[in-house]
Amino acid sequence: MRSRGIPRILAVAAALGLGLGLSAGSASAADTIKIAVPAAYTGSAAGYGENVKAGVSVKIDEINAAGGVNGKKIEAVYLDDQCEPREAATVSSSVVNDDSIVGIVGHLCSSAHLAALPAYVREGIPAITPTATSVAISGKNKDEKGKIWSFRNVYRDDFQGTFLADYIDKVLGLKKVAVFYENNDYGIGLKEAFGKEAKKLGLTVVGEEAYKKGDQDFTPQLTKLKAAAPQAMFIAGYYPEGALIADQAKKVGLVVPKFGADGFDNADYIKLGGAPTDDTYLTAPFLAEIASPDAKKFIEAFKAKFNREVDWMSANSYDAAGIMIEAIAKAGPDRAKIRDYLAGIDTPEKGYKGVTGVNYFNASGDCQKPAFVKMVKDGKFVPAPKQMN
Repeated sequence: MRSRGIPRILAVAAALGLGLGLSAGSASAADTIKIAVPAAYTGSAAGYGENVKAGVSVKIDEINAAGGVNGKKIEAVYLDDQCEPREAATVSSSVVNDDSIVGIVGHLCSSAHLAALPAYVREGIPAITPTATSVAISGKNKDEKGKIWSFRNVYRDDFQGTFLADYIDKVLGLKKVAVFYENNDYGIGLKEAFGKEAKKLGLTVVGEEAYKKGDQDFTPQLTKLKAAAPQAMFIAGYYPEGALIADQAKKVGLVVPKFGADGFDNADYIKLGGAPTDDTYLTAPFLAEIASPDAKKFIEAFKAKFNREVDWMSANSYDAAGIMIEAIAKAGPDRAKIRDYLAGIDTPEKGYKGVTGVNYFNASGDCQKPAFVKMVKDGKFVPAPKQMN
């Protein structure tokens, strides 16, 4: 076990430096500028962390191969927060006190990002999270002057929860839904948004049960939900528990379409859960099958490097890193100037054109994107036959 004051630095990729001076908020070395990439690289959410790292590394390789920024190269510092608030707080303290780090791509999980956010806002270091979707982030990312320090290029939980309720009702025509949610910021946010929209639509939530991260036996809750005779089950949580829930639901005879948000979008959901994961629908901000020509170049590079299909987290992380690097190139390696540049990306016309579409931020630092629906069919993720566009 490490001491609590030292973050886990798992990898450092090779370097961009626009080092212009040694003052706080600027690069401290003449030949490097560092971007912190905090995520879960160990623990139950490590699969997600590897997705984030993969997307960022492809962008870094691309930038460096082209000569870097103004002739200098980028360096990413990958820090392990395990998707745990306590670890994230320790990581954030290390990041803000390292003047050579001028921006952050992360955190991965909403709970971790919320724990780290006070330090970033207080000390003034800009962050872009490609994956943290909690609604609460939007209200805690401003300093006393109203300046936003945390941005995101992923939609919020309330958007996803609302979208899934609409999809269940309007596209699939199902009316009775059971809700099974993880008792954390992510799960509760999804559950509440889903329930609000379900009520508006006239959907009946026939049962609602909670579980905790790391739980292994879901049979008692699933048995209760089965007794309510749902036509569908919304599982608001992450893939490790989701895979177990899918397997155990089939064992207790609760065989209905399953619905999840972005937290299910990982190949390990299918590997861990096996055949019972079939007939799972989930939201995704990126579908490789309908990607743009520029996105297809990224997909090819990603497959060549990692020998696997592109997931949405990798695509979003690729774009988040691209936005941060563009801000550094245009504004210089200064935390405050980078923040100002990011805040100025506030219209489609000013937006960053990435592989996931046009990225721009509203007054809360949020980036609204259209959602797509994918599903598990015959042991593979495929686009759902019906989209809601």
